[in-house]
Amino acid sequence: MTRFALNSATTKHWPLPDLVAGCVRAGVKNVGLWREETAAFGLDKTATLVRDAGLAVTSLCRGGFFNDPDWYDDNRRAIEEAATLGAPVLVLVSGGLPPGSRDIDAARAHVGEAIGRLVPDALAAGVKLAIEPLHPMFAADRCVVSTLGQALDLAAAHPVDAVGVVVDTYHLWWDDQVWAQIDRAGRQRRIACFQVADWVTPLPAGVLLGRGLPGDGCVDNRRFRRAVDAAGFAGPVEVEVFSAEVWARPGDEVLDAALRGYRETVEG
Repeated sequence: MTRFALNSATTKHWPLPDLVAGCVRAGVKNVGLWREETAAFGLDKTATLVRDAGLAVTSLCRGGFFNDPDWYDDNRRAIEEAATLGAPVLVLVSGGLPPGSRDIDAARAHVGEAIGRLVPDALAAGVKLAIEPLHPMFAADRCVVSTLGQALDLAAAHPVDAVGVVVDTYHLWWDDQVWAQIDRAGRQRRIACFQVADWVTPLPAGVLLGRGLPGDGCVDNRRFRRAVDAAGFAGPVEVEVFSAEVWARPGDEVLDAALRGYRETVEG
């Protein structure tokens, strides 16, 4: 259980002090945080709260959205926020197509260029930028990076200490090339963050909230965990779930269910 991490997205409506207290009660040592919740509670207050509780911040979500006009300033702020929280990783969701564009190749190339501009800031702050590929159904509006191979291609131009990739089982489980790409990511020392969730059907309207807790769907999360282990990744395993049904449940109940699903379908 030393590797288990609760990503705060999984308990979206659980106030941060309650989340931290719940993790302490459950013996959980790691949390992944989101910028919106930390800003609402207060960045410095969040850093103090987590540190005083003895928790480690595994990642901060999210930077990216490089199709937005103010992407550079916002991402610089995100890097600074991650450093303040002690998060070693800033997860990047690259953003979709610019308005009116159909040129996904150009959009993807812009992601690589944008990350290059941020590399000096990331190195100075000691924060690794982690490119997260999202399922192709999000390519138009949320993320033009759809496969782990694409993410690794974009990372390749930049220092390993500054740029890595995210392996998120919800987004990658469908890809028959993912196992070779996880091995490639390990050889290149690019795995910066590992997140698990499950794929449940039918998908809800809008599809964004279609994740399930580990064990509730069809993803072989244990195979992914063994693959990233074999690739040399020994870091935290974040359970990150977007689900209205999960969010409606009490935070302690969700954490217990996440721990149970982790033990039964991710560990071992």
